[in-house]
Amino acid sequence: MAALDSLSLFTSLGLSEQKARETLKNSALSAQLREAATQAQQTLGSTIDKATGILLYGLASRLRDTRRLSFLVSYIASKKIHTEPQLSAALEYVRSHPLDPIDTVDFERECGVGVIVTPEQIEEAVEAAINRHRPQLLVERYHFNMGLLMGEARAVLKWADGKMIKNEVDMQVLHLLGPKLEADLEKKFKVAKARLEETDRRTAKDVVENGETADQTLSLMEQLRGEALKFHKPGENYKTPGYVVTPHTMNLLKQHLEITGGQVRTRFPPEPNGILHIGHAKAINFNFGYAKANNGICFLRFDDTNPEKEEAKFFTAICDMVAWLGYTPYKVTYASDYFDQLYAWAVELIRRGLAYVCHQRGEELKGHNTLPSPWRDRPMEESLLLFEAMRKGKFSEGEATLRMKLVMEDGKMDPVAYRVKRSSYFWLCNALDVYCPVQWEYGRLNLHYAVVSKRKILQLVATGAVRDWDDPRLFTLTALRRRGFPPEAINNFCARVGVTVAQTTMEPHLLEACVRDVLNDTAPRAMAVLESLRVIITNFPAAKSLDIQVPNFPADETKGFHQVPFAPIVFIERTDFKEEPEPGFKRLAWGQPVGLRHTGYVIELQHVVKGPSGCVESLEVTCRRADAGEKPKAFIHWVSQPLMCEVRLYERLFQHKNPEDPTEVPGGFLSDLNLASLHVVDAALVDCSVALAKPFDKFQFERLGYFSVDPDSHQGKLVFNRTVTLKEDPGKV
Repeated sequence: MAALDSLSLFTSLGLSEQKARETLKNSALSAQLREAATQAQQTLGSTIDKATGILLYGLASRLRDTRRLSFLVSYIASKKIHTEPQLSAALEYVRSHPLDPIDTVDFERECGVGVIVTPEQIEEAVEAAINRHRPQLLVERYHFNMGLLMGEARAVLKWADGKMIKNEVDMQVLHLLGPKLEADLEKKFKVAKARLEETDRRTAKDVVENGETADQTLSLMEQLRGEALKFHKPGENYKTPGYVVTPHTMNLLKQHLEITGGQVRTRFPPEPNGILHIGHAKAINFNFGYAKANNGICFLRFDDTNPEKEEAKFFTAICDMVAWLGYTPYKVTYASDYFDQLYAWAVELIRRGLAYVCHQRGEELKGHNTLPSPWRDRPMEESLLLFEAMRKGKFSEGEATLRMKLVMEDGKMDPVAYRVKRSSYFWLCNALDVYCPVQWEYGRLNLHYAVVSKRKILQLVATGAVRDWDDPRLFTLTALRRRGFPPEAINNFCARVGVTVAQTTMEPHLLEACVRDVLNDTAPRAMAVLESLRVIITNFPAAKSLDIQVPNFPADETKGFHQVPFAPIVFIERTDFKEEPEPGFKRLAWGQPVGLRHTGYVIELQHVVKGPSGCVESLEVTCRRADAGEKPKAFIHWVSQPLMCEVRLYERLFQHKNPEDPTEVPGGFLSDLNLASLHVVDAALVDCSVALAKPFDKFQFERLGYFSVDPDSHQGKLVFNRTVTLKEDPGKV
């Protein structure tokens, strides 16, 4: 009956029946909305108009400090607060002024109480906005973004009614442009998203090239996207949405500031039960970058609370990856160091009557609106004895848990104490009267054509689909490093993604674009041939090989040169020659000479040598100076007196964008493996300039792509991983 009464009450406030039923599922929100409506009825009578009802719902759903409910309801019921902007300002005011008493004069000034915006003022503000954009309006007509006009008018008249501004904009635009024409009704071609991505790409690149750090780039991306989280100043934790203020809050904040001196302090808290992946790179950039940008410090805090899954190699790898991305923790700490303190706090919760030992199983705790535990009201002394027994291992796993007595924002009752998150975290700190730092939650970063789950990567390793956690086809950070991705590129990619609340899933080619931007400026050039064809120059212009000076960066020869030999026998890519070329083929063929890059010579085919099977084994050519005749249609790369090496060419590990989506891949992600994701060239040839290369050294093999030296290399043979191709493959977008 009570539920039906509440449903009727909520719909009378202007909520749809569906919204009202959803509200009833959240007991905390329902109670707060009922209290607000009941108080408002004392002023307005039993009937509350829809506009006021919606404001009351907004207040109940957004107010965190329940002490202020009655105060704010009185302003809404008396119509002193009657618009959404006023309500938002009021909520912000009480959040940033947690101490009693509230200065009502200052409050009313900040919330626009008593401010009257006349129709004439709205007319003047809209007219001024239209005049500023008049030329563009006349060109774009009704395709112009009218929201810009409304936004500028609202900026001038902060407390104006939004509907009145919109109506005035519509009327004045109609007066200026007249009725819509047929062309005005055509759908405007959308290029905004592509333009934004290109803007992000250029901006991120420009910022880094101008010497700014990755965390500065991150901050810039946040401003560009307009979705960034808003952070409080040190000591102003209470301004964070959801932060719970108690009588002890301000004193605890004061003590905290005395310890830190107002310094920004953040932490990156990974679990040491796996290798970090691309999503962790976003978290690392966020936590370390934000601290660095604000002259603060960041802790690397290992959340080592599950020893069954933790291994020493994971601790080491995490430290290595943080350092690889360019960050140094102020201090490395471990959650396990605080187990004694956590146990003492748990005991204190029981003593205060705020926690109890429960024997319900996990499946009984799932879902919302579950029945209260039958052990919720057990005596404090009994819970203390049982909790001590839990510590001594007298219960099997899952047989007993410690639960906190609270109802969370989502309606879930009594969460398990050692699964603390979100609102229960604030509750726990405040229940124990300890300093409560703020935790910001932001969207996870995912990539298409990839899996990053630790459990699923273990399956890939166990089935032999990949070699290990650092297989270059994965998107773990160790894998990306092995493949040759520079840390600067990963940081730049995180900057382009930005820090948003919404979960983000990006295309891999956007990450690869960041890699190309960095490697184009940092990877020296070399020449390599993957599938070689022997070429004999029958009229070689010297008695012995020539030394050719090749620029490390052809676009900037001030970065130096390296030397390669040019001898009568050279090797070219087999695909750079065709006996019977198709139309448009510009490389070596009968009657079609080509230039050899960097030599200043052009070769022309004279004879094709074939083996018994008819396969071309070698070519005989003559050469001439490039300036001694007609310019060839193409210049090709080559090697002479080369080193033999192994080259590993990688493609996507999965065939579908979302390999974990059962609707896209019904057979599961293991059924979606791309069997051609790795191609090994055992006998590739590379010029001798790379002879002293070390693991992780990077090169651009001209016309082939960017490559990195793999740790599998040994004294007798170098191994190269292809990092990315020179250009994005449009077939993979």
